[in-house]
Amino acid sequence: MQMGFGLWQEQTQKLVMTPELRQAITVLQFSSLELLDYLESETQQNPVLEVEPTFDWAELAKELRNKELPHASSGYAGTATDETQEGIRQGVTLHEHLEKQFRLLPLHQEVLRIGRYLIGNLDSNGYLTLSLEECAQALSVSAERVLQALQHVQSLEPTGVGARNLAECLRLQLAEKREVPQAIYLLIDHYLEDVAQGKITRVATRLGVSPSDVQRMVDLLKTLDPKPGRMHSIETPAYIIPDVTVERVGRDYVVIVNERSMPRLTINEFYRNLLLAKGDLHKETKDYIASKLSGALWLLKSIEQRRQTIFNVTTAIVELQRSFFEEGVRRLKPMTLRHVAEKVGLHESTVSRATTGKYAQTPRGVFELKYFFGSGVQTSSGESASAESIKSEIKRLVQEENQQKPLSDQKLAELLQEKGIEIARRTVAKYREEEHIPSSSQRKRYAE
Repeated sequence: MQMGFGLWQEQTQKLVMTPELRQAITVLQFSSLELLDYLESETQQNPVLEVEPTFDWAELAKELRNKELPHASSGYAGTATDETQEGIRQGVTLHEHLEKQFRLLPLHQEVLRIGRYLIGNLDSNGYLTLSLEECAQALSVSAERVLQALQHVQSLEPTGVGARNLAECLRLQLAEKREVPQAIYLLIDHYLEDVAQGKITRVATRLGVSPSDVQRMVDLLKTLDPKPGRMHSIETPAYIIPDVTVERVGRDYVVIVNERSMPRLTINEFYRNLLLAKGDLHKETKDYIASKLSGALWLLKSIEQRRQTIFNVTTAIVELQRSFFEEGVRRLKPMTLRHVAEKVGLHESTVSRATTGKYAQTPRGVFELKYFFGSGVQTSSGESASAESIKSEIKRLVQEENQQKPLSDQKLAELLQEKGIEIARRTVAKYREEEHIPSSSQRKRYAE
Protein backbone atom coordinates (compact mmCIF):
# COMPACT_ATOMS: atom_id res chain seq x y z
CA MET A 1 0.00 0.00 0.00
CA GLN A 2 1.42 3.35 -1.04
CA MET A 3 0.75 6.66 0.71
CA GLY A 4 0.88 9.94 -1.17
CA PHE A 5 0.97 13.57 -0.30
CA GLY A 6 -1.29 16.23 -1.75
CA LEU A 7 -2.91 19.61 -1.21
CA TRP A 8 -6.63 20.19 -0.90
CA GLN A 9 -9.03 22.82 0.45
CA GLU A 10 -11.57 22.18 3.16
CA GLN A 11 -14.17 24.64 4.50
CA THR A 12 -14.95 24.40 8.21
CA GLN A 13 -16.60 26.59 10.82
CA LYS A 14 -15.23 27.19 14.28
CA LEU A 15 -15.80 29.75 16.97
CA VAL A 16 -12.79 31.92 17.76
CA MET A 17 -12.97 33.28 21.31
CA THR A 18 -11.73 36.81 20.67
CA PRO A 19 -11.20 39.26 23.55
CA GLU A 20 -14.21 41.24 22.30
CA LEU A 21 -16.50 38.17 22.32
CA ARG A 22 -15.22 37.18 25.76
CA GLN A 23 -16.01 40.68 27.02
CA ALA A 24 -19.54 40.56 25.57
CA ILE A 25 -20.20 37.25 27.32
CA THR A 26 -18.80 38.59 30.59
CA VAL A 27 -20.93 41.75 30.47
CA LEU A 28 -24.07 39.73 29.68
CA GLN A 29 -23.74 37.43 32.69
CA PHE A 30 -23.11 40.30 35.17
CA SER A 31 -25.88 41.31 37.54
CA SER A 32 -26.64 45.03 37.84
CA LEU A 33 -24.35 45.54 40.84
CA GLU A 34 -21.55 43.47 39.29
CA LEU A 35 -21.84 45.44 36.05
CA LEU A 36 -21.70 48.70 37.99
CA ASP A 37 -18.43 47.64 39.65
CA TYR A 38 -17.05 46.45 36.31
CA LEU A 39 -17.86 49.73 34.55
CA GLU A 40 -16.30 51.77 37.34
CA SER A 41 -13.11 49.73 36.98
CA GLU A 42 -13.11 50.13 33.18
CA THR A 43 -13.56 53.91 33.32
CA GLN A 44 -10.58 54.15 35.67
CA GLN A 45 -8.38 52.08 33.35
CA ASN A 46 -9.48 53.53 30.02
CA PRO A 47 -9.01 57.33 29.64
CA VAL A 48 -11.04 57.34 26.42
CA LEU A 49 -14.20 56.37 28.34
CA GLU A 50 -16.04 59.25 29.94
CA VAL A 51 -18.92 59.19 32.41
CA GLU A 52 -21.77 61.66 32.10
CA PRO A 53 -20.98 64.52 34.53
CA THR A 54 -24.32 64.17 36.36
CA PHE A 55 -23.50 60.58 37.41
CA ASP A 56 -21.95 60.17 40.84
CA TRP A 57 -20.56 56.74 41.80
CA ALA A 58 -20.37 57.68 45.49
CA GLU A 59 -23.91 59.05 45.54
CA LEU A 60 -25.31 55.85 44.02
CA ALA A 61 -23.38 53.70 46.52
CA LYS A 62 -24.73 55.86 49.35
CA GLU A 63 -28.28 55.51 48.01
CA LEU A 64 -27.95 51.73 47.89
CA ARG A 65 -26.61 51.55 51.44
CA ASN A 66 -29.51 53.66 52.70
CA LYS A 67 -32.15 51.47 51.13
CA GLU A 68 -34.53 50.14 53.79
CA LEU A 69 -34.42 46.36 53.89
CA PRO A 70 -37.49 44.30 54.83
CA HIS A 71 -37.44 43.09 58.42
CA ALA A 72 -36.59 39.42 58.74
CA SER A 73 -39.17 37.40 60.63
CA SER A 74 -38.09 35.94 63.95
CA GLY A 75 -39.50 33.40 66.33
CA TYR A 76 -38.64 35.67 69.25
CA ALA A 77 -41.76 36.66 71.17
CA GLY A 78 -42.01 40.06 72.75
CA THR A 79 -41.18 43.61 71.72
CA ALA A 80 -37.55 44.68 71.66
CA THR A 81 -36.60 47.86 73.45
CA ASP A 82 -35.79 51.00 71.51
CA GLU A 83 -32.18 50.67 72.64
CA THR A 84 -31.99 47.12 71.31
CA GLN A 85 -33.49 48.12 67.96
CA GLU A 86 -31.12 51.09 67.69
CA GLY A 87 -28.19 48.79 68.47
CA ILE A 88 -29.19 46.42 65.71
CA ARG A 89 -29.58 49.28 63.22
CA GLN A 90 -26.11 50.58 64.05
CA GLY A 91 -24.53 47.12 63.65
CA VAL A 92 -23.66 46.55 67.33
CA THR A 93 -22.46 43.00 67.94
CA LEU A 94 -24.00 40.73 70.55
CA HIS A 95 -20.87 40.92 72.73
CA GLU A 96 -20.83 44.73 72.62
CA HIS A 97 -24.54 44.89 73.42
CA LEU A 98 -24.16 42.58 76.45
CA GLU A 99 -21.00 44.23 77.79
CA LYS A 100 -22.68 47.63 77.66
CA GLN A 101 -25.47 46.30 79.91
CA PHE A 102 -23.11 44.31 82.14
CA ARG A 103 -20.93 47.34 82.97
CA LEU A 104 -23.98 49.08 84.46
CA LEU A 105 -24.61 46.34 87.04
CA PRO A 106 -23.41 47.13 90.61
CA LEU A 107 -21.11 44.10 90.92
CA HIS A 108 -17.79 43.26 92.53
CA GLN A 109 -14.76 43.71 90.28
CA GLU A 110 -14.04 39.98 90.26
CA VAL A 111 -17.60 39.15 89.18
CA LEU A 112 -17.37 41.80 86.46
CA ARG A 113 -14.11 40.25 85.23
CA ILE A 114 -15.65 36.76 85.14
CA GLY A 115 -18.80 38.05 83.45
CA ARG A 116 -16.86 39.77 80.67
CA TYR A 117 -14.94 36.55 80.10
CA LEU A 118 -18.19 34.58 79.87
CA ILE A 119 -19.66 37.10 77.42
CA GLY A 120 -16.55 36.75 75.28
CA ASN A 121 -17.17 33.00 75.08
CA LEU A 122 -20.75 33.21 73.79
CA ASP A 123 -21.35 32.03 70.23
CA SER A 124 -23.35 34.00 67.64
CA ASN A 125 -26.58 32.41 68.90
CA GLY A 126 -25.93 33.50 72.49
CA TYR A 127 -24.91 30.11 73.93
CA LEU A 128 -21.99 29.61 76.33
CA THR A 129 -19.28 27.60 74.61
CA LEU A 130 -17.30 26.43 77.64
CA SER A 131 -18.14 24.78 80.96
CA LEU A 132 -18.09 26.49 84.34
CA GLU A 133 -15.11 24.34 85.35
CA GLU A 134 -13.11 25.43 82.30
CA CYS A 135 -13.86 29.08 83.05
CA ALA A 136 -12.96 28.68 86.72
CA GLN A 137 -9.65 27.05 85.79
CA ALA A 138 -8.82 29.71 83.20
CA LEU A 139 -9.48 32.57 85.63
CA SER A 140 -8.24 30.82 88.79
CA VAL A 141 -11.53 31.31 90.63
CA SER A 142 -14.10 29.00 92.16
CA ALA A 143 -16.89 27.38 90.13
CA GLU A 144 -19.41 28.94 92.54
CA ARG A 145 -18.09 32.40 91.66
CA VAL A 146 -18.40 31.62 87.96
CA LEU A 147 -21.99 30.44 88.44
CA GLN A 148 -22.80 33.69 90.23
CA ALA A 149 -21.39 35.71 87.32
CA LEU A 150 -23.24 33.55 84.79
CA GLN A 151 -26.56 34.22 86.50
CA HIS A 152 -25.95 37.94 86.07
CA VAL A 153 -25.10 37.43 82.38
CA GLN A 154 -28.31 35.45 81.93
CA SER A 155 -30.28 38.39 83.34
CA LEU A 156 -29.29 40.56 80.37
CA GLU A 157 -31.26 41.23 77.20
CA PRO A 158 -32.08 39.47 74.94
CA THR A 159 -33.56 36.93 77.32
CA GLY A 160 -31.99 33.50 76.93
CA VAL A 161 -28.38 34.52 76.31
CA GLY A 162 -25.76 32.76 78.40
CA ALA A 163 -27.61 29.44 78.31
CA ARG A 164 -25.53 26.27 78.18
CA ASN A 165 -28.06 24.29 76.15
CA LEU A 166 -31.43 24.62 74.46
CA ALA A 167 -33.41 23.51 77.52
CA GLU A 168 -31.82 26.19 79.70
CA CYS A 169 -32.38 28.81 77.00
CA LEU A 170 -36.10 28.01 76.87
CA ARG A 171 -36.36 27.94 80.68
CA LEU A 172 -34.85 31.42 80.94
CA GLN A 173 -37.47 32.78 78.56
CA LEU A 174 -40.35 30.94 80.24
CA ALA A 175 -39.35 32.50 83.56
CA GLU A 176 -40.59 35.85 82.23
CA LYS A 177 -44.01 34.53 81.24
CA ARG A 178 -47.12 34.16 83.36
CA GLU A 179 -49.22 31.05 83.96
CA VAL A 180 -46.70 28.58 82.57
CA PRO A 181 -47.83 24.93 83.02
CA GLN A 182 -45.36 22.97 85.16
CA ALA A 183 -45.48 19.99 82.79
CA ILE A 184 -43.78 22.08 80.10
CA TYR A 185 -40.46 21.85 81.96
CA LEU A 186 -40.58 18.03 81.81
CA LEU A 187 -41.42 18.30 78.14
CA ILE A 188 -38.38 20.52 77.58
CA ASP A 189 -36.05 18.23 79.49
CA HIS A 190 -37.15 14.88 78.05
CA TYR A 191 -39.54 15.07 75.09
CA LEU A 192 -38.44 17.78 72.64
CA GLU A 193 -37.38 15.14 70.12
CA ASP A 194 -40.76 13.39 70.36
CA VAL A 195 -42.55 16.72 69.88
CA ALA A 196 -40.44 17.43 66.79
CA GLN A 197 -41.53 14.07 65.35
CA GLY A 198 -45.20 14.81 66.03
CA LYS A 199 -45.62 12.18 68.74
CA ILE A 200 -48.07 14.31 70.71
CA THR A 201 -50.15 11.40 72.04
CA ARG A 202 -47.10 9.60 73.35
CA VAL A 203 -45.85 12.73 75.13
CA ALA A 204 -49.30 13.35 76.62
CA THR A 205 -49.34 9.82 78.06
CA ARG A 206 -45.88 10.22 79.57
CA LEU A 207 -46.76 13.59 81.12
CA GLY A 208 -50.21 12.51 82.30
CA VAL A 209 -52.01 15.29 80.45
CA SER A 210 -54.32 15.47 77.43
CA PRO A 211 -52.99 15.79 73.86
CA SER A 212 -54.59 19.25 73.62
CA ASP A 213 -52.59 20.30 76.71
CA VAL A 214 -49.39 19.17 75.00
CA GLN A 215 -50.44 21.07 71.87
CA ARG A 216 -50.87 24.27 73.90
CA MET A 217 -47.43 23.78 75.47
CA VAL A 218 -45.91 23.30 72.02
CA ASP A 219 -47.64 26.51 70.86
CA LEU A 220 -46.08 28.33 73.81
CA LEU A 221 -42.61 26.96 72.96
CA LYS A 222 -43.01 28.21 69.40
CA THR A 223 -43.25 31.77 70.73
CA LEU A 224 -39.74 31.46 72.22
CA ASP A 225 -36.46 32.06 70.40
CA PRO A 226 -34.05 29.10 70.47
CA LYS A 227 -31.27 31.38 69.17
CA PRO A 228 -31.64 34.68 71.05
CA GLY A 229 -28.27 36.05 69.94
CA ARG A 230 -28.97 35.93 66.22
CA MET A 231 -30.81 39.28 66.20
CA HIS A 232 -27.38 40.88 66.70
CA SER A 233 -25.54 38.84 64.10
CA ILE A 234 -23.74 41.16 61.70
CA GLU A 235 -24.25 40.10 58.10
CA THR A 236 -23.64 42.06 54.93
CA PRO A 237 -27.05 42.77 53.39
CA ALA A 238 -27.59 41.53 49.85
CA TYR A 239 -29.02 44.33 47.73
CA ILE A 240 -31.19 43.49 44.76
CA ILE A 241 -31.55 45.95 41.91
CA PRO A 242 -34.17 44.71 39.42
CA ASP A 243 -32.67 44.52 35.95
CA VAL A 244 -36.08 44.86 34.32
CA THR A 245 -39.54 46.06 35.28
CA VAL A 246 -42.69 44.44 33.98
CA GLU A 247 -45.67 46.81 34.11
CA ARG A 248 -49.25 46.26 33.12
CA VAL A 249 -50.57 48.85 30.68
CA GLY A 250 -54.20 48.21 29.85
CA ARG A 251 -54.44 44.57 28.86
CA ASP A 252 -50.79 44.27 27.88
CA TYR A 253 -47.53 43.87 29.81
CA VAL A 254 -44.63 46.17 29.01
CA VAL A 255 -40.98 45.30 29.71
CA ILE A 256 -38.69 48.18 30.71
CA VAL A 257 -34.95 47.61 31.16
CA ASN A 258 -33.64 49.36 34.26
CA GLU A 259 -30.98 51.84 33.16
CA ARG A 260 -31.30 54.23 36.09
CA SER A 261 -28.48 52.64 38.08
CA MET A 262 -26.12 52.47 35.10
CA PRO A 263 -23.83 55.37 34.17
CA ARG A 264 -24.06 56.90 30.71
CA LEU A 265 -20.70 56.28 29.04
CA THR A 266 -19.39 58.33 26.14
CA ILE A 267 -16.16 58.68 24.17
CA ASN A 268 -13.89 61.50 25.35
CA GLU A 269 -13.86 64.12 22.60
CA PHE A 270 -10.28 65.19 23.33
CA TYR A 271 -8.84 61.77 22.54
CA ARG A 272 -11.15 61.33 19.54
CA ASN A 273 -10.02 64.64 18.03
CA LEU A 274 -6.38 63.90 18.90
CA LEU A 275 -6.56 60.65 16.96
CA LEU A 276 -8.25 62.31 13.96
CA ALA A 277 -5.95 65.30 13.90
CA LYS A 278 -3.63 65.59 10.87
CA GLY A 279 -0.72 66.79 12.95
CA ASP A 280 2.25 64.64 13.82
CA LEU A 281 1.56 62.16 16.59
CA HIS A 282 4.01 59.66 17.96
CA LYS A 283 3.20 56.17 16.64
CA GLU A 284 3.19 54.55 20.09
CA THR A 285 0.86 57.26 21.38
CA LYS A 286 -1.41 56.90 18.38
CA ASP A 287 -1.53 53.11 18.72
CA TYR A 288 -2.28 53.42 22.45
CA ILE A 289 -5.18 55.82 21.89
CA ALA A 290 -6.50 53.67 19.01
CA SER A 291 -6.48 50.51 21.14
CA LYS A 292 -8.23 52.28 24.03
CA LEU A 293 -10.79 53.74 21.64
CA SER A 294 -11.44 50.32 20.13
CA GLY A 295 -11.88 48.82 23.60
CA ALA A 296 -14.28 51.60 24.62
CA LEU A 297 -16.41 51.12 21.51
CA TRP A 298 -16.58 47.36 22.09
CA LEU A 299 -17.62 47.94 25.71
CA LEU A 300 -20.41 50.30 24.65
CA LYS A 301 -21.54 47.76 22.07
CA SER A 302 -21.48 44.95 24.67
CA ILE A 303 -23.60 47.01 27.09
CA GLU A 304 -26.19 47.74 24.43
CA GLN A 305 -26.20 44.09 23.35
CA ARG A 306 -26.72 43.06 26.99
CA ARG A 307 -29.64 45.47 27.33
CA GLN A 308 -31.28 44.23 24.13
CA THR A 309 -30.76 40.55 25.03
CA ILE A 310 -32.25 40.94 28.51
CA PHE A 311 -35.19 42.86 27.02
CA ASN A 312 -35.86 40.19 24.38
CA VAL A 313 -35.52 37.30 26.83
CA THR A 314 -37.78 38.94 29.44
CA THR A 315 -40.37 39.79 26.79
CA ALA A 316 -40.40 36.15 25.70
CA ILE A 317 -40.79 35.00 29.31
CA VAL A 318 -43.73 37.35 29.84
CA GLU A 319 -45.42 36.07 26.69
CA LEU A 320 -44.87 32.41 27.57
CA GLN A 321 -45.89 32.88 31.22
CA ARG A 322 -48.75 35.35 30.71
CA SER A 323 -51.09 33.16 32.76
CA PHE A 324 -48.76 33.62 35.75
CA PHE A 325 -48.94 37.41 35.50
CA GLU A 326 -52.73 37.20 35.14
CA GLU A 327 -53.59 34.67 37.86
CA GLY A 328 -50.51 34.04 39.99
CA VAL A 329 -48.14 31.19 40.76
CA ARG A 330 -50.81 28.49 40.48
CA ARG A 331 -50.84 29.12 36.72
CA LEU A 332 -47.06 29.04 36.27
CA LYS A 333 -46.22 26.76 33.34
CA PRO A 334 -43.25 24.43 32.89
CA MET A 335 -40.70 26.22 30.73
CA THR A 336 -37.16 25.44 29.64
CA LEU A 337 -34.30 27.51 28.28
CA ARG A 338 -34.97 25.96 24.88
CA HIS A 339 -38.52 27.40 24.77
CA VAL A 340 -37.19 30.94 25.22
CA ALA A 341 -34.12 30.37 23.03
CA GLU A 342 -36.28 29.26 20.10
CA LYS A 343 -38.63 32.21 20.55
CA VAL A 344 -35.90 34.88 20.52
CA GLY A 345 -33.48 33.11 18.18
CA LEU A 346 -30.61 32.72 20.64
CA HIS A 347 -28.54 29.83 21.93
CA GLU A 348 -29.66 28.24 25.22
CA SER A 349 -26.36 29.20 26.89
CA THR A 350 -27.01 32.86 26.00
CA VAL A 351 -30.47 32.69 27.55
CA SER A 352 -28.94 31.09 30.65
CA ARG A 353 -26.41 33.92 31.02
CA ALA A 354 -29.11 36.53 30.43
CA THR A 355 -31.31 35.15 33.23
CA THR A 356 -28.81 34.08 35.90
CA GLY A 357 -28.60 36.63 38.69
CA LYS A 358 -31.08 38.95 36.93
CA TYR A 359 -34.28 40.08 38.65
CA ALA A 360 -37.59 41.37 37.36
CA GLN A 361 -39.91 43.67 39.28
CA THR A 362 -43.43 42.60 38.37
CA PRO A 363 -46.97 43.41 39.55
CA ARG A 364 -46.73 40.16 41.56
CA GLY A 365 -43.41 40.88 43.24
CA VAL A 366 -39.69 40.69 42.50
CA PHE A 367 -38.53 37.41 40.97
CA GLU A 368 -35.24 36.11 39.63
CA LEU A 369 -35.70 35.38 35.93
CA LYS A 370 -34.58 31.80 36.64
CA TYR A 371 -37.75 31.42 38.76
CA PHE A 372 -39.86 31.14 35.61
CA PHE A 373 -37.96 28.07 34.39
CA GLY A 374 -38.75 24.65 35.75
CA SER A 375 -40.06 21.20 35.09
CA GLY A 376 -43.63 20.07 35.63
CA VAL A 377 -46.06 17.20 35.41
CA GLN A 378 -48.69 16.23 32.89
CA THR A 379 -52.34 17.12 33.38
CA SER A 380 -55.34 15.12 32.25
CA SER A 381 -56.05 17.72 29.55
CA GLY A 382 -52.69 17.08 27.94
CA GLU A 383 -51.14 20.34 29.19
CA SER A 384 -48.45 20.69 31.84
CA ALA A 385 -48.36 22.17 35.32
CA SER A 386 -45.14 23.59 36.75
CA ALA A 387 -43.61 22.40 39.99
CA GLU A 388 -44.09 25.86 41.53
CA SER A 389 -47.80 25.93 40.70
CA ILE A 390 -48.24 22.46 42.23
CA LYS A 391 -46.38 23.53 45.38
CA SER A 392 -48.66 26.54 45.61
CA GLU A 393 -51.71 24.27 45.34
CA ILE A 394 -50.34 21.93 48.03
CA LYS A 395 -49.83 24.90 50.36
CA ARG A 396 -53.40 26.05 49.72
CA LEU A 397 -54.83 22.60 50.44
CA VAL A 398 -52.84 22.36 53.68
CA GLN A 399 -53.96 25.82 54.80
CA GLU A 400 -57.62 24.89 54.25
CA GLU A 401 -57.45 21.39 55.76
CA ASN A 402 -59.16 20.26 58.96
CA GLN A 403 -56.30 20.49 61.44
CA GLN A 404 -57.76 17.68 63.54
CA LYS A 405 -57.67 15.44 60.45
CA PRO A 406 -54.76 16.73 58.32
CA LEU A 407 -54.35 15.53 54.77
CA SER A 408 -51.86 12.75 54.18
CA ASP A 409 -49.54 12.82 51.17
CA GLN A 410 -51.71 10.18 49.51
CA LYS A 411 -54.85 12.26 50.06
CA LEU A 412 -53.11 15.36 48.70
CA ALA A 413 -52.12 13.38 45.60
CA GLU A 414 -55.73 12.25 45.14
CA LEU A 415 -57.06 15.81 45.47
CA LEU A 416 -54.54 17.04 42.92
CA GLN A 417 -55.49 14.22 40.58
CA GLU A 418 -59.12 15.30 40.87
CA LYS A 419 -57.98 18.69 39.55
CA GLY A 420 -56.42 16.96 36.55
CA ILE A 421 -52.80 16.93 37.80
CA GLU A 422 -51.27 13.49 37.36
CA ILE A 423 -48.93 13.22 40.33
CA ALA A 424 -47.63 10.41 42.54
CA ARG A 425 -47.65 10.38 46.34
CA ARG A 426 -43.83 10.41 46.51
CA THR A 427 -43.76 13.53 44.33
CA VAL A 428 -46.22 15.24 46.67
CA ALA A 429 -44.00 14.31 49.62
CA LYS A 430 -40.97 15.76 47.81
CA TYR A 431 -42.73 19.05 47.02
CA ARG A 432 -44.14 19.28 50.58
CA GLU A 433 -40.67 18.87 52.10
CA GLU A 434 -39.20 21.46 49.71
CA GLU A 435 -41.80 23.93 51.01
CA HIS A 436 -40.92 23.00 54.63
CA ILE A 437 -44.46 21.78 55.31
CA PRO A 438 -44.53 19.23 58.18
CA SER A 439 -46.01 15.77 57.69
CA SER A 440 -49.66 15.13 58.52
CA SER A 441 -48.78 13.65 61.92
CA GLN A 442 -46.83 16.79 62.81
CA ARG A 443 -49.62 19.10 61.60
CA LYS A 444 -52.37 17.37 63.59
CA ARG A 445 -54.20 19.43 66.20
CA TYR A 446 -56.13 17.87 69.06
CA ALA A 447 -59.62 18.88 70.21
CA GLU A 448 -59.89 20.85 73.41
